[in-house]
Amino acid sequence: MNLPFEWTIGWRYTRAGRAGRRNGFISFISAVSMLGIALGVAALIIVLSVMNGFQQEVRDRMLSVIAHIEVFDAAGGALPDWQATAAAARQDRRVVGAAPFVAAQALVGRGDELRGAVVRGIDPALEGQVTDLAKTQAPLMAKLKAGEWNIVLGIELARMLGARTGDKVTIVAPGGQTTPAGVVPRLKQFTLVGTFEAGHYEYDSGLALIHVEDAVRLFRVEGPMGVQLRLNDVQGARQIGAELQARLGPAVTVRDWTRTNRNWYDAVQIEKRMMFIILTLIVAVAAFNLVSTLVMTVTDKRADIAILRTLGASPKSVMGIFIVQGAMSGIIGTLAGVLLGLGVAVNIDVIVPAIERALGVAFLPGSIYVINHMPSQPLASDILPITLISLALAFAATLYPSWGASRVNPAEALRYE
Repeated sequence: MNLPFEWTIGWRYTRAGRAGRRNGFISFISAVSMLGIALGVAALIIVLSVMNGFQQEVRDRMLSVIAHIEVFDAAGGALPDWQATAAAARQDRRVVGAAPFVAAQALVGRGDELRGAVVRGIDPALEGQVTDLAKTQAPLMAKLKAGEWNIVLGIELARMLGARTGDKVTIVAPGGQTTPAGVVPRLKQFTLVGTFEAGHYEYDSGLALIHVEDAVRLFRVEGPMGVQLRLNDVQGARQIGAELQARLGPAVTVRDWTRTNRNWYDAVQIEKRMMFIILTLIVAVAAFNLVSTLVMTVTDKRADIAILRTLGASPKSVMGIFIVQGAMSGIIGTLAGVLLGLGVAVNIDVIVPAIERALGVAFLPGSIYVINHMPSQPLASDILPITLISLALAFAATLYPSWGASRVNPAEALRYE
């Protein structure tokens, strides 16, 4: 197969430079440029993969406690008919579970200790359809029986209160009741029947579960305040929520998990974008090292350029030769970076423990962090833009030196040869 001479000569220049001190130095600079691109691309892939892994770990632990979507009365009261709302939502095939709930802020206390928490009333028979916690802790949730005033606390909340299974825990409900002596808080004692550990500090330290009928009586509402829904596609929660809102009408408010935890979700997205931009600058610096490499190559090959011009090569063809040389360096560096980055990202669960054993350190101590391992999740949606941006930067870096090569005057170049 006969390639255009621009490709042939450009590829030859990419591989050349080993004979002679000057050419050897140019080859070294070219290799450093390719290595810089490769390391930048690899770092970008590894960092984003680890960020994806952490995001997935935290999200999964979060969604083990909360539902994917909540539907509640727009006026803030109890749903007039939560069963009808659940049935209407279940008509969407993407909704795979529904359960009623009551949720309110309250104070949970034992002895002199008093902590703020979210008290959530659940139906133990249905809660397993919407949260993994209720499914895996079904025997514990079954202890929440209507009228027995039992309670389940997050393990950190129980620890802060110094409460153990069988102890009495007092809930101070918001609002109060009016008596001849004035307004006094509404108090109710519950029996602690167990604790749960979701692996997410916010919920382990600030969530209490009681039976939904007990919650209705405690908070003096007419019935469940809303319906929790589980989806078969957690990533599509925002779009599905918008469609359910249009279907169910303005009488209810539909809120998906990305809005329930909006601060965390937005922070993660912004952090990922900023990290992408910062690391892309590293790739850009490495890519534009090609400029100096090509400028030195053009200076070294002035005689060759002049000969090609006298043999009939057009300025456009000369420009193409050096574009090919720079582009090949960018392609090689980018592909090497992608392979290196994927190799590390996929095997990070083996590489990091090996480094920890070699150095005798723990990067993520289990006693401090919820996650004691380095998660990683390479995504094609990250790798493809990284590859395209790296190639585009490398190509852009070739334009000025190549344009300079096309403007070499053959007579000037050959005057002293």
